[in-house]
Amino acid sequence: MAAEEQFITLATKKDDLGQIKIAPQVIEVIAGIAAIQVEGVNRMQGNLSTSVKGLFGRKERTQGVKLVLGDHGDLDIDVYVYFDYGVSVPKVALQIQEQVRQQIFVMTDLHAQAVNVHVEGIVPERTPKVDTDSLFNSDSDGEDREN
Repeated sequence: MAAEEQFITLATKKDDLGQIKIAPQVIEVIAGIAAIQVEGVNRMQGNLSTSVKGLFGRKERTQGVKLVLGDHGDLDIDVYVYFDYGVSVPKVALQIQEQVRQQIFVMTDLHAQAVNVHVEGIVPERTPKVDTDSLFNSDSDGEDREN
C-alpha cells in the first residue's frame, strides 16, 4: 500500500486525549532533511517538477524520498541520493541509514523497518574558483593608466 493513501496513526499512552495522525509527506520531509545533512551527500534525486519549483524559489523537501507503509504498519523508506566524488559509498550510505532511522524515531516515535539507500550518481569535483583579484590585476605595458 502506498503511503500517500493514508495517514499514519501514532500510538499514544493516553487514548482519552484523541489520536495523533501524521501525513506521510511529513515523514518524507524528515528523512530528506536527515539524509542531506550527512557529509558526502551532494544532493537528493529530483524530477522535472521539483526542478521547476526550485526555479521559482520553492524547495521541495520530499524529493529523493519514497515512503512505503506495509499492511502491518511496516515503514520502509527509500532514499535516492547523489554523492560527492571521493567519498566512501558504503560509509556514507550507512550514515544515511542511521541518521534517517534515528531522526524518524526521535521526531515521530516510529521505527523504520528498512532504510534503503539508492546511489543515483557521483557528482565530480567542482572546478576551482577563479581568483578575481588576480583576474583584473594586469601589469601589461600597453595598458592606459591615469595618474
